[in-house]
Amino acid sequence: MNNLDALNYPYASRRNAVFAKNGMVATSQPLAAQAGLNVLQKGGNAIDAAVATAAALSVVEPTANGIGGDCFALIWHKDKLHGLNSSGPAPMSLNLEKIQSLGIQQMPKWGPLPVTVPGTPAAWAAMTERFGSMSLTENLAQAIQIASDGFPVSPSIAYSWGQQYEEFKKNLTQEHFSHWFDTFAPKGAPKPGELVRLPDHSRTLDSIAQTGANSFYRGELAQKIATFMSSIGGFIQESDLNAFQVDWCDPISINYRGFDVWEIPPNGHGMVALMALNILKGFEFTDRDNLHTYHHQIEAMKLAYSDGFAHIAEPSSMKVSVKDLLSEDYAAIRRKLIGTNARIPLSGTPPKGGTVYLCTADKFGNMVSMIQSNYMGFGSGLVVPGTGISLHNRGNNFSLTPGHPNVLAPGKRPYHTIIPGFLTKAGKAVGPFGVMGGFMQPQGHVQMVMNTVDFHLNPQASLDAPRWEWKEGNKVALERSTSEHLFYGLDGLGHEVAWNTNRVALGRGQIIWRNDEGILCGGTEPRTDGAIAIW
Repeated sequence: MNNLDALNYPYASRRNAVFAKNGMVATSQPLAAQAGLNVLQKGGNAIDAAVATAAALSVVEPTANGIGGDCFALIWHKDKLHGLNSSGPAPMSLNLEKIQSLGIQQMPKWGPLPVTVPGTPAAWAAMTERFGSMSLTENLAQAIQIASDGFPVSPSIAYSWGQQYEEFKKNLTQEHFSHWFDTFAPKGAPKPGELVRLPDHSRTLDSIAQTGANSFYRGELAQKIATFMSSIGGFIQESDLNAFQVDWCDPISINYRGFDVWEIPPNGHGMVALMALNILKGFEFTDRDNLHTYHHQIEAMKLAYSDGFAHIAEPSSMKVSVKDLLSEDYAAIRRKLIGTNARIPLSGTPPKGGTVYLCTADKFGNMVSMIQSNYMGFGSGLVVPGTGISLHNRGNNFSLTPGHPNVLAPGKRPYHTIIPGFLTKAGKAVGPFGVMGGFMQPQGHVQMVMNTVDFHLNPQASLDAPRWEWKEGNKVALERSTSEHLFYGLDGLGHEVAWNTNRVALGRGQIIWRNDEGILCGGTEPRTDGAIAIW
C-alpha cells in the first residue's frame, strides 16, 4: 500500500452538493473543516468556526497561508454584512528612496523587502471579540493540537509543497532562508500522507490564543519578529507591530440581475470583479458553454483589470473614487469597447499567488466569507526562528513608479489580491463564496456569480465547471475539460489560447448558499483537497 500515487486520478470523479440544517464549514482541507465543525458542535457560531478553521489552515496548508500573513472577511451577523480588512502596511522606516538607493527597479518576491506587517492574528482576535460566542483559546485549540500532534499531508498540499521546495532550494541560498528549510523541509518536501509535526507553530498559536494576539503585536513574538528582521536587513520594527489595527470597513457592491454582489473595498481588488460584472450585465447570456459567453466574460475582465491596475491602492492614495468606477454610466462606457474580436487593454502581468479560502454558516443565520494568505505560496521565504511564523511577501505588489497610486510609502498598505465574496438578495443573505489564487480571484468570482445567477448551477456544479483565466494581453488559459470548440473559437477571435497545465492554477473555491427555509447547500473545490463538514 505504500506505493499508492495520491496525485494520479485517471478517471473522472464527481461530487454532489451537500445539504445541512445546523451548520456548515467549507474549505480546502478536511482537518481544517473538521476544526470549524467541532467549534460549532461545542456551541460556537459561524464566526468562531471561521476562526478555528482559519487557524487550522495556517498549520495544515502552510503552502498558501500562515500566521505571518494577511486576512480579509465578510461577516453576516444579525442581518447586516460587516467587512474586515486585516492587511498590514509597509514599515514606517521603508520608503521609495531607500529602495531606489539599492538599485532595485521592481519589488523582489523573496527576502525582507516585500514583508509588510502581518494582519492574520489580529483578525482572528478581532472577529472572536466582536462577534464570537467562544474564547480565542477555544477557537484555536484544535489548530494548536494538530500542530503539536502532527497531521498527514493531503495530496494537493504535498504537490504545492514540493513545487515550492524545489523553487526555494534553487533560489534561496542565503543563510537567513535556512529557517524555512529547518521548519518546513528538514528532510525535503513531505509526500502525500506523510506525517508532519510543527511544534513551533503550536507554541506560537498557544501564545496568540492566551494573549488575544497581543504577544504577536506587543509582546514576546513581536520582539522576535523585529529582532530577526533587523538581523537580516529588514525594516519591520516593534513599533510597526505595536501600531497595527484591523480595519472594520463597509463592504462595496453592485446589483447583478437582482442579486447584490459584495466585496471588500480597496486596497483589496474585489472591485475588479464588480466592475466586470457591471459590464457583463448589459449583455444577455443563455448558455454557459458557448463562444459568446466566454468572449464577453474575458473581454470584460480585461477591461476591469486595466482599471484595477491603474487605480486600486490604499483608499487615501486613489485618484478615482470607488463610486465612480462602479457607476452605471462608467460601465456603459466600458461595455461599448467590447467588440467581436479580442483586444489588448493597458495592464500589467498578473503574478501567481497562494491563498486559502473558507466559508461557514450556523443555525442562527450567521455566515462568514474569509480568506487569508501568505501571497506567493510560503511568502517571503523567511521564517522567524523558533516560531513557525512564515512572513508573507505582500509588499511585492507595491509599485515603484513615482506618482502611481499604489507606489510604496511608509505605513501604506499595498494593492491586495485576497477577496472574500458574498451574495444577498432583497436584503437577505444568500451566502458566502470565494475562489482563492492570486489574480485569478476576481476572475473566479465573476465565473461563480454567473454560474449561479445566469446559468442556475448548484454550488458544486458551479465549482466543477471548467474555468478560464486571463493572463496578460490577449493570453487566456483554459482548463483542459473545456470543450475544444471554445478553444478554437476563441483563437479565431484573436485570443491567444493555451491549455492550462498547472493543477492548482485556476483557483480553489468554496460556496455556501442558504434557501428561504434556512437549509444550507454547499460545494467545495474538486481541484484541491476540498472538504465540507456539516451538522
